[in-house]
Amino acid sequence: MTIRTTHTGSLPRTQEVVDMIFARENGEDYDPGAFARTMREACSETVRKQVEAGIDVVSDGETSKISYATYVKDRYTGFGGDSPRNTPADLKLFPSFSKRLSQDKGAPTYARPMCVGEVRSKGQGELRQDIDNLLAAMAEHGASEGFMNAASPGVISLFLQNDFYPTRDAYLSALADAMAGEYRTIVDAGLMLQLDCPDLALSRHMLFTDLSDEEFLRIAATHVEALNGALSGIDPSRVRVHICWGNYEGPHVCDIGMDKVLDTFLSVNASHLLFETSNPRHAHEWAVWRDRAADVPEDKVLVPGVVDTTTNFVEHPDLVSERLRRFVDIFGAERVMGGSDCGFGTFAGFGAVDPEIAYAKLAALVEGAKKVG
Repeated sequence: MTIRTTHTGSLPRTQEVVDMIFARENGEDYDPGAFARTMREACSETVRKQVEAGIDVVSDGETSKISYATYVKDRYTGFGGDSPRNTPADLKLFPSFSKRLSQDKGAPTYARPMCVGEVRSKGQGELRQDIDNLLAAMAEHGASEGFMNAASPGVISLFLQNDFYPTRDAYLSALADAMAGEYRTIVDAGLMLQLDCPDLALSRHMLFTDLSDEEFLRIAATHVEALNGALSGIDPSRVRVHICWGNYEGPHVCDIGMDKVLDTFLSVNASHLLFETSNPRHAHEWAVWRDRAADVPEDKVLVPGVVDTTTNFVEHPDLVSERLRRFVDIFGAERVMGGSDCGFGTFAGFGAVDPEIAYAKLAALVEGAKKVG
């Protein structure tokens, strides 16, 4: 059985796309018609490149979004001003490296408004345009399966912090109520819904550094509770969830271990689980899945990241095959897909991996998956 392939969602954007996104972001004059046309054409090219690489389940590359989480400020009311920036704890331990990242433009700057009012949808216009672009591109290039990313309530609360609702739980509940329509719209369009949930790991060393792991896990459980509420009525087999510790090259010595967050991760009402297993800080954690295999429900499909998204090394297909085979030997080929650790274009205009190399990595992913046999 051939192992199927996908990735985490975001892909490199062209300079034309980036310029358009930031013109709108900065309140500059821009032509909405030209914006729509540029996004449509860029989405088509992004899908074409995925199909050419051999990826089975493609995405729009998050072409029109400035980032995977803060895009919500443009689609929902209640956001304004600016949120405090929380430097990951591992970077604080290595200030010279943190300074180098900043000087090298390794830390992108973009608006992160606070929640200052009631969160309500402005309508699904932008989302439906993204969906239409992806479906048209899939039809044009012969892709039979696609997915679209959406932010989880928890990750929104991580980057767009609360200055309106009386409690964190009240804010999460409001976000869940607002995002539920977005989730349903994606699934109703025939696409897989991917929920981005770095809050279940990254936020431990970014926002909740003063808590114990046990205290953090109790907060993470409230994030999942809000998320599952927003997913009410949606078939879990149509839902993917991604967890990570931050898509940046860094020491990552403060990352909470997969062994501690696994139960929280498994509690999301999603069938497909996307997680990091390539970068040097988490590559060993395939063994956690081996040791806890009996606790993983049989309806879960594992999508380990078998190519790294923070290095320009292109993984050898034999290494990709080796990484995948570990999971296949434990769970069987029908319960494993090949994926990437994170996205290749987490923020518009920012990415550690050269665009051409990003697609070379996807091609290596596909070639390695074929070798599992």
